[in-house]
Amino acid sequence: MSNRRKFLLPLAIVAVLLIAMFPTGPYAASLISWMAIGALMASSMRFVLLFGELNFAVAAFVGIGAYTAGMATTEYQIVFPLAILLAGLAAAFVSFFFGFITLKVKGPYFKLIGFAFAEVVRICYSQSDTLGGNSGIIGVFPPLALDPWMTFFVVSFAVVILLGLYAVERSDFGKLLLAIKENDDVVRTVGINVHWIKILCFVLASFVAGLAGSLQAFVNNVISPADFGFMLSVFALAYLKVGGEDSPLGPVAGSIVLVGLGSIALTFGAGEHIFYGAAIALAVLFFPKGMIGFAKDTVGKWRDRGATNTTAVAATQKGEA
Repeated sequence: MSNRRKFLLPLAIVAVLLIAMFPTGPYAASLISWMAIGALMASSMRFVLLFGELNFAVAAFVGIGAYTAGMATTEYQIVFPLAILLAGLAAAFVSFFFGFITLKVKGPYFKLIGFAFAEVVRICYSQSDTLGGNSGIIGVFPPLALDPWMTFFVVSFAVVILLGLYAVERSDFGKLLLAIKENDDVVRTVGINVHWIKILCFVLASFVAGLAGSLQAFVNNVISPADFGFMLSVFALAYLKVGGEDSPLGPVAGSIVLVGLGSIALTFGAGEHIFYGAAIALAVLFFPKGMIGFAKDTVGKWRDRGATNTTAVAATQKGEA
């Protein structure tokens, strides 16, 4: 990481936390929390993408986390921090068995299984009287003392988790995931069990998805099966593609922009979905590397142009001398 990035990253984090600490109203507070939760979901999807697979089952694990936190709070009166931890562990537990079976296949087969799994889990919610059926669970409230600071808590929590994922990505384990993405047969030749590495990555990503689900339950106070259909995975993918999948900041940027656009599109009534879909399509068409990739390319061109001009001026001065 360059010295400039080392300076800018903490500054950006402090700015984000200050915005989260003083939202302008209840709706703005919810909007900021949804952006942070969206960034976590998209980052979970991106983490699995490090070894080359697109995880459309992320909606299922967000839902498992949300329902675990909801049941822990409303039925068993489990304390808030433990309910969040249980949400992540429940998603990780289920993902272990799902990943053990499904990560033996690749590409479109893995995507289709993820889609199907998300829908099966959603149907299970709607058919279970214990989980509230189609009505879901209501009254998932955070502690009363935390309520005024809930937005700040959600954003701070998301920042910590995202920094943790970044640290893992930069570690030897992260480099191993990238090597598997390039050519898993080469990795196998040095005696590494690729299947178990994929499972470990998948479980970690699902743990983050479960945490995101628990935050969603506490922010919205109500959850229902319709919240966790396959469209949630599509939204996470949109955040990832619009922001840029090559950078850990991509899911964050994509979530901020698309959740913000979604809030504007709510005023368009029936045209909401057209507006939202058009925003996604235009962003993907004009920013194939995402917003972060576009920004990096633009800055790189400016630097190259500046270096070229400096060289030309130096050559001219040398000639005049």
